[in-house]
Amino acid sequence: MAAVVSLIGKANSGKTTFLEKLIPALTALGIRVGTIKHHVHDFDMDRPGKDTWRHKRAGAAVVALSSPSGLGIIRDTDHDLSLAEITGRYFDEVDLVITEGYKTGPAPKVEIFRTAAHRTPLERDHSWIAMVSDAKLDCGLPVFALDDAPGLARFLIATLLSATA
Repeated sequence: MAAVVSLIGKANSGKTTFLEKLIPALTALGIRVGTIKHHVHDFDMDRPGKDTWRHKRAGAAVVALSSPSGLGIIRDTDHDLSLAEITGRYFDEVDLVITEGYKTGPAPKVEIFRTAAHRTPLERDHSWIAMVSDAKLDCGLPVFALDDAPGLARFLIATLLSATA
């Protein structure tokens, strides 16, 4: 089973921007990465009028779009699936799953904190393992600069993957 880490932070803290740097840093080190974006509201991934949208609208519980370069699946759920449920069902071919979100979930967390966006970081609990920031933080955790995705990649491998190898 893949290791999981959650990238968290307040709105507009730079989570997606940092994740765009972290994924290639990890893949350059041979790590197969999967991602999950957690959204607390309903979503619509399909475009109105397209065939898959029409299938779903007609009542299909699961709709898949398959091509030589990828597979997309839209399926109904009766609850907000847990990280364990999602990773167990869909992420068996990766080494590390990085979530964007799940602030209150059980996975180890790395907070992205930019002083230009917010005055203070989130209130931490025992699940935080590191911070990424433009500020010098005295928080008792490793702190990586906003441009140090390779450093965080090495830290995640040493912290989360070497124990499972």
